[in-house]
Amino acid sequence: MSRFPELVEIVRRLRGPDGCPWDREQTPESLRPCLLEETYEVLEAITAGDATELRDELGDLLLQVVMQAELAAESNRFTIEDVIAAIIAKMIRRHPHVFGDAVALSSADVLRSWARIKSEERTRRDTADHSVLGGLPPELPALNAAHRTGEKASRVGFDWPSARDALAKVREELAELEQALVGGDPSRVEHELGDALFALASVGRLADQNAEMALRAALARFGRRFRRMEAWLREGGHDVHATPPEELEALWARAKAAESDTAG
Repeated sequence: MSRFPELVEIVRRLRGPDGCPWDREQTPESLRPCLLEETYEVLEAITAGDATELRDELGDLLLQVVMQAELAAESNRFTIEDVIAAIIAKMIRRHPHVFGDAVALSSADVLRSWARIKSEERTRRDTADHSVLGGLPPELPALNAAHRTGEKASRVGFDWPSARDALAKVREELAELEQALVGGDPSRVEHELGDALFALASVGRLADQNAEMALRAALARFGRRFRRMEAWLREGGHDVHATPPEELEALWARAKAAESDTAG
C-alpha cells in the first residue's frame, strides 16, 4: 500500500494545469464507458486464468476509481480518503459476526444479515426506495440483474425450493412463449420471452451458476466453433455466404467434435 499515494499523486498531476490534455477534459460522465470496459476486461482476465493479465486489468480498474475520486475532490464533494474510510466502515458494519457479537453459522445467515443491514441503512438515509429489491443499478446487464433480483427476493424466503422447481417454471413460461408466437402479437412475445429468461436465470442461480457468465461462455464457444467452420471453408476455397445450410450444419458438428477431442 506504500505506493497507493504515488498513484493518487500521478492522477492529480495528470489532471493538473501542466498535465495531460485528455485527462484534464474528462468528467465523471465521460469516464463511464472506460469504467465499464475495464470492469469487463477484469472479468475476461479472471475467466482466462491469466494472473499477469488480471494484475494489469485490476490496475486499470483501480485507476478509474482513483480518477473518479479525484474528479469528486476537485468539486469538493469527497476525496479518495473518504472513499476508503466509507468502505472500511461499511465492511465493519455489515460483518457484525466478525467485528461484533452477532453469530452467523452459514453463508445464508450472512446474506440475510447483509440484506437486513442494507435495508436499515437505506431507511436511515431516507432513501426513496426502501424495497428489499432496491440498490441494483439500472446499467447492470439484464441477466445479471435477474440473478441479483432473485437473490434479493430469496433472502426474505420468496423463491423456488430448488433449481428443478425453477426449471418447471421455465417449461411453463416456454409453453406460454410458444402460444404467444402462434398468436403473432409482438408485445406478448416480448413479455413471455422476458419471463422465460428470468426463470432461466433463476434456474442458474439456484444451481450456483450465474446466467450472465453462462451465456458469455456459450457465446465464446459459439464464436470459436463458427470461426473454425469459416477457416475450413476458406482452406477449401469456399465462401461461408454461399455454403448451403445443410453443409454448415455438418461443419458445425465437426467443429463441435473437434473441440471435444481437444478438451479430452
